Amino acid sequence: MITADRKPFEEIKASVKDYDKIIVLGCETCVAICQAGGEKEAEILASELKLAFGNEGKKVEVNDEHVIRQCDDEFMADPAFLEKVKEADVVLSIACGVGVQHACNFFNRTITDKPIRVVPGLNTTFMGANIDVGLWEERCLGCGDCVLERTGGICPITRCAKSLLNGPCGGSSNGKCEINTDTDCAWHLIIERLEVLGELDRIKPVEMYKDWRPSHSGGPRKRVREDLRL
Repeated sequence: MITADRKPFEEIKASVKDYDKIIVLGCETCVAICQAGGEKEAEILASELKLAFGNEGKKVEVNDEHVIRQCDDEFMADPAFLEKVKEADVVLSIACGVGVQHACNFFNRTITDKPIRVVPGLNTTFMGANIDVGLWEERCLGCGDCVLERTGGICPITRCAKSLLNGPCGGSSNGKCEINTDTDCAWHLIIERLEVLGELDRIKPVEMYKDWRPSHSGGPRKRVREDLRL
């Protein structure tokens, strides 16, 4: 899942202070799970903005809406919802960065008689896993060249502070990283996992340097499934 944190309130307030009619738009997928941008969070943020502007004597209309996913046209195309967007001066999106960009593009493709401004209310952090209540950890960098088969399902690119493909580096101590002693050494974890699986020989061959071309191709990546497009 994609994780995110809410921007500081004063930063959010400053981004919408010049508008009289604001929609706070929540997203019910990834950022709802990490409690940064779901329906409840949109309602709370809208209330905070109303109070803040009200205390300054400024008359601002702030409404909250939410969709299942802001990164998918299907969930944004309801005519009644689009009419509300059209009537607003600005949309404050509390989706991840992908959702903010897609929402802005979709609104301005669909609502053609006025430009729609969309501003972010969150800072997107990483793709991670839910480890415990209130705890998420990064697990994937989206490098486009997965090595998990070789490393027992533990990603050295993301979880090793040095992103080493042929570890360990020799600087770890008691299973902890030398750069951050609160972090488990990824290669310590990899070796332990492969020993349990009886597959330690998998890391004996020297892995060639990472081919970053799939994820650094000079522009946004695109994934096409021709069988689905048919």
